[in-house]
Amino acid sequence: MKIYTKASLIHELKHIRKRGWIPNARPGNSGGIGNTLEDLLEIPENNLPIPNANEWELKTQRLGSNALVTLFHMEPSPRALKFVPNILLPVYGWSHANAGNAYPQNERSFRQTINAQTYSDRGFTIKIDEQKQHIYLHFDPGKVDARHSQWLQNVLQRGGQIALDPAPYWGFQDLEHKAGAKLHNCFFVQAQSKRKGKTVYFKYEKISILEGFDIKGLLNGLREGFVYVDFDARTGHNHGTKFRVRASRIPALYAKVTEI
Repeated sequence: MKIYTKASLIHELKHIRKRGWIPNARPGNSGGIGNTLEDLLEIPENNLPIPNANEWELKTQRLGSNALVTLFHMEPSPRALKFVPNILLPVYGWSHANAGNAYPQNERSFRQTINAQTYSDRGFTIKIDEQKQHIYLHFDPGKVDARHSQWLQNVLQRGGQIALDPAPYWGFQDLEHKAGAKLHNCFFVQAQSKRKGKTVYFKYEKISILEGFDIKGLLNGLREGFVYVDFDARTGHNHGTKFRVRASRIPALYAKVTEI
């Protein structure tokens, strides 16, 4: 495994950029862009061996992609309530698409990918309370799409509230601590791709250095609609609540962005 300084890594990435189109080193692997770059740099996974510095990661993305990338998992507070499996799923959930087939007939689902810009078709959104320093899940039955009117009636019959009280929330400080521990400083490399015959090629074009996660960037991302809170629970299994971002907007989460 090679050991780099920041300067030597920048030099090597520039060299790779000059090489132009490079064949995928891991055919059939959906993470080909990152895996190929790791092989070229002779490093394992996405951790960069840069001694005597803060932790660094290597992030890669296909130029023009609107894919969502998971930033971190974090269940809402108050965590003792286990809000997602104990309240949202049984009261506000709906029949799972595969209930009676892959799962039992009574299998329920609560899957929402939401931000602070719009309401989902089931009436959920994220609100940001600057005074209390937290973001929280908000439910407005008036925003429920007519297609889900029967579901709304069932929610109210099961004891669902017009306004969630208490509302599940995430404190700014908790988010900053969690994200700061997960979102290390990183080299963010974006590439084009093309296929020639059976071979996929990558051309590494845009190199950025991202430093210092900024909670303001996360909050602005929720407001502007490129950061999401993703609930993914079904009966008997909560896949976890995730904070996700449009891949192309990852730099907006950092205090300092340097283009190479």
